[in-house]
Amino acid sequence: MADEQHTVTQVTKAVIPVAGLGTRFLPATKSTPKEMLPIVDKPAIQYVVEEAVSAGLGDVLMITGRNKRSIEDHFDRAYELEEALRVKDDIDRLNAVRESSELAQVHYVRQGEPRGLGHAVLCGAAHVGDEPFAVLLGDDLIGARETLLKRMIEVRQTYGGSVIALMEVAPEQASLYGCAAIRPTDESDVVTVTDLVEKPPVGQAPSRWAIIGRYICDPAVFDVLRKTPPGRGGEIQLTDALRELARSGPEQGGPVHGVLFRGQRYDTGNKIDYLRTVVEFACDRPDLAEEFLPWLRDFLAEHGTDSTE
Repeated sequence: MADEQHTVTQVTKAVIPVAGLGTRFLPATKSTPKEMLPIVDKPAIQYVVEEAVSAGLGDVLMITGRNKRSIEDHFDRAYELEEALRVKDDIDRLNAVRESSELAQVHYVRQGEPRGLGHAVLCGAAHVGDEPFAVLLGDDLIGARETLLKRMIEVRQTYGGSVIALMEVAPEQASLYGCAAIRPTDESDVVTVTDLVEKPPVGQAPSRWAIIGRYICDPAVFDVLRKTPPGRGGEIQLTDALRELARSGPEQGGPVHGVLFRGQRYDTGNKIDYLRTVVEFACDRPDLAEEFLPWLRDFLAEHGTDSTE
């Protein structure tokens, strides 16, 4: 049952950690943040902000680090560029340039040192205050037609506490994620989370339902994170804090529920999945697909044979 005190507290703020070093994409990320790598013609981080805005979250806090200035520049006005495009009467590109600066009210705070996702979220405490908030990880892109974040906010309004997004993965992949022990509710896409394990050893995951990079957090998570010792990898893990909240009552910030997501998710955290994402996004673009798809079919016909033949 819903806790009435939570139903009146709207979720309006999003926290997006972008302080990572992006070492998997070196040397490209030596001077360019991995979040600014393009998915066709927009940086990955813009898709994440657009998702937050489409769910009604117009107040966005980026948790940044060194060498992330280009992210701030991207969401700021570019007056010289805009004027040059205006003079050329290049309205389409002018609107595209302005779009990122008009999406949301974007704020920034530096993490200072890389101490894990939990620490990055804790850096947002002063901005968020005593309100529920969303956390969106930039490595995970959710299909533009999906309504995952809106659904998670609805679940928070109904049940209170925190909400995580869960996606079923193959057993051999479970050790790459935080995994949840779950109990069904009366809603087919909502479960109660009874336990969480960050990157469990192979064969020891509590389920095949893994946490993907979307969270709705009760503000009580901040107090828990302040007391959470470094966990796996010597970092402060958000999963560990949510595990404690999952075992708590409403007075302590619990419970934790999960939304079972079966839609389209794109992982841009490694090279192969990044390339897949770029191709899929290009194929889904009406302005590109007509020319790109025939080329791709021809390319696959020419190169798709077994290399041993």
